[in-house]
Amino acid sequence: MLRSEEDHYPEPMVARSFSSGALWRVVILSLCFVGVAVAFSLMGETISPEMIVLFLGVLAVIGVFSLFALTAGLFRFAGSSEKRTLARAVVDSLPYGAVVTDRDGKIVYANAQYSELSRSVSKGVPVGVPRLFASQPEASEAVYRLSRAARDGRSIIEDIRISRGHTHALWYRVAVRALPDFEGATGKSVIWTVEDISRDREAQENFYVELQKAIDYLDHAPAGFFSANARGRIQYLNSTLADWLGYDLANFEAGQIDLGDIVHGDGAGLLMGGGQDGAVRTEVVDLDLVRSDGTNLPVRLLHRAARLAEGELGETRTLVLDRSRAVDGEEALMAAEVRFSRFFNNTPFAIAALDGEGKVVRTNAPFTRIFGVASGERGIEGLDIAGLIDGEGREKFATSLAEAKAHKAEIEPVDTTIPGDKPRNVRLFISGVEQGGDADEAAILYALDMTEQRQLEEQFAQGMKMQAVGQLAGGVAHDFNNVLTAIIGFSDLLLLKHKPSDPSFSDIMSIKQSANRAAGLVRQLLAFSRRQTLRPQVLDVPQHIDDLTVLLKRLIGEHVTLDVEHGRDVWPVRADLVQLEQVIINLAVNARDAMPEGGQITLRTRNVEEAEAAALDYRGMPAADYVLIEVADTGTGMPPEVMEKIFEPFFSTKELGKGTGLGLSMVYGIIKQTGGHIYPESELGKGTIFRLFLPRHIPVEKPEAAKAAAAPVKDLTGNERILIVEDEESVRMFSARALSATGYEVFEAGSGEEALEVIEEVNGELDLIISDVVMPEMDGPTLLTEVRKTYPDLKVIFVSGYAEESVRQGLADDTSVEFLPKPYTLDQINSKVKEVLSGGATQGS
Repeated sequence: MLRSEEDHYPEPMVARSFSSGALWRVVILSLCFVGVAVAFSLMGETISPEMIVLFLGVLAVIGVFSLFALTAGLFRFAGSSEKRTLARAVVDSLPYGAVVTDRDGKIVYANAQYSELSRSVSKGVPVGVPRLFASQPEASEAVYRLSRAARDGRSIIEDIRISRGHTHALWYRVAVRALPDFEGATGKSVIWTVEDISRDREAQENFYVELQKAIDYLDHAPAGFFSANARGRIQYLNSTLADWLGYDLANFEAGQIDLGDIVHGDGAGLLMGGGQDGAVRTEVVDLDLVRSDGTNLPVRLLHRAARLAEGELGETRTLVLDRSRAVDGEEALMAAEVRFSRFFNNTPFAIAALDGEGKVVRTNAPFTRIFGVASGERGIEGLDIAGLIDGEGREKFATSLAEAKAHKAEIEPVDTTIPGDKPRNVRLFISGVEQGGDADEAAILYALDMTEQRQLEEQFAQGMKMQAVGQLAGGVAHDFNNVLTAIIGFSDLLLLKHKPSDPSFSDIMSIKQSANRAAGLVRQLLAFSRRQTLRPQVLDVPQHIDDLTVLLKRLIGEHVTLDVEHGRDVWPVRADLVQLEQVIINLAVNARDAMPEGGQITLRTRNVEEAEAAALDYRGMPAADYVLIEVADTGTGMPPEVMEKIFEPFFSTKELGKGTGLGLSMVYGIIKQTGGHIYPESELGKGTIFRLFLPRHIPVEKPEAAKAAAAPVKDLTGNERILIVEDEESVRMFSARALSATGYEVFEAGSGEEALEVIEEVNGELDLIISDVVMPEMDGPTLLTEVRKTYPDLKVIFVSGYAEESVRQGLADDTSVEFLPKPYTLDQINSKVKEVLSGGATQGS
């Protein structure tokens, strides 16, 4: 176990050379011997040889004695290294052993504590730390790491355990670190420290044992217990509560379970509400917990929540008592109180007791959800209801509160809005408190969440408005198609009689082209009313968008950049390719017009799985797998009042003459008729995003009957008998003339009843009936039903300005009927008739 030793050990001891006093004594002694030698040299003749020999003998004896004394350690040269300096005094006073060595392990200095530790090994002579633990196999690895660190000059700490029997052990904390160079050192030095920490480790182990016992007592207590943090994540769950709820405590991790996972309904918000800032509140709450299998567990909670002075919620502690089994001898009143408290907290509407100023005294569980008080965000007690609702409702609320304090019997409910990221509509019912009740309570507030109901009402109203406009647009489109059919048809008849060199030819062509342009506008109306003819096919959306980018770049111009981003493995969809391209082009052009100064358009595609779709919470969009197409721009954006009307026909923000107002209504109709959903988001000054959700197409392999391929029709003449049923006289006249001109025998009828009379007159000897779908009195499908009773094999072609899919819904699965959309040209009606009579038509096309 490695630790930093800087906070535990003294600064390294530094050895010094002889002091100045000792040096001077050596110099004086040397000068004395030099003086004697000089005297002998000058007075050599006057001094007897015996004196010289005697003096030299004395010096020799002193020298030999000094050598033996130094060797035996009887005395040493006095120096500062032998003095009791402050550094050595500090090291010697340490409660643990300290020894200074060079990097090869040669001892420079050892304090008294270290000498005491090494006495049992070396009999009083200090030895290096590796040798101190040489006989302990348990310490070999740690000693090896310490020795390597000493040689490298690194700092390291190791805790070494030495066994003493089965139940006892000694613990030593050994550390080594490098010392800076000091005077008198023979090389780079290190200091080793050895400390006996057996008592500390024993106390630590005892603490953990006692802590484990306390946890065990709490885990197996006869009551449940849990603790949650300020975010509502469960930090601790005892074994008793885990058993009650059906959780495996062995797999539990702190923060893994949310308070909302185990508390039924809105109870989590009530528990996380806490009290006022800086207050600790303990309360009793009766509600239901949720077991892991989804069943309810009625409990009584002794809940303690504390709020810091800054208002932040601290960790909560909650004791849980099981109320699912009746307690022996429980009083009926207490049982009734528990049942009422559970019902009180499980109601679908908020209930709060208010004081005279309209502040909350106490609430039930749904209060936090309905009033948007986030769990743990702030205390519920003392909240001012007027501060939670919008400005328009505050005055009404104050009036109702005054009436409640005056104990009026009938008080009008207050409809108001709770502001926020997602505003909520609520209806407030206020009633007074009877005299003699709690002195703090002046009124009772009941709040019913009306958000979903209001959204449904708005959605229903919008749907009714769009349906009415759609019906109007569809009816107008149907009538226009009749007119355009006649114009285009008679133009074709005139063109048959005029050559291109004829001056009238160009005028007739202009009439036909104008009619075709009008037919395009009618198709947009039908797209909005979802009655246009679609030809769906399986599409790879990213590929078709990539194919469209060249055209889009040409349309948006050079000052607008186009960025295309595709997700991975985008699912296929089933849609009309031409109409889908028209949708994307229309949105891109609108985005371009919203960026007069230039900008960026981004096209994105990706998959949206069912779970993500459910979390998006878009109105009217069920959870399913979708392919998302986003068209985003960096333009001017749209205000909310414009956003509400963008899909309405003939509504446009462009200048007069620069748009029909049918573009987005057509987009809306195409997406809806395809089975998808469209949702715009816009912010002024930042841009707009249109999100198109198209249902994922899952191919289903079905055996299909073999169909003979129809050969191209070249000869459009014939002599069969055909009945034309059309209430619009001009369309009937054109169709009759067109078919008569190619050799057919044509009968005409202006209604369904008249058609039945014609059939009876000719005894059913007809080859084909061409009938309009929408007619007064008897429509086309009803006529078909009557005809099939007598002539089941008679061929029929329906003509209509509506979509083929909407027409076929009333045909009782009669797929033998063919369809010809209005407006049609001379060539189209002749080709369709020839195709059906020759048997080359595909059934159900």
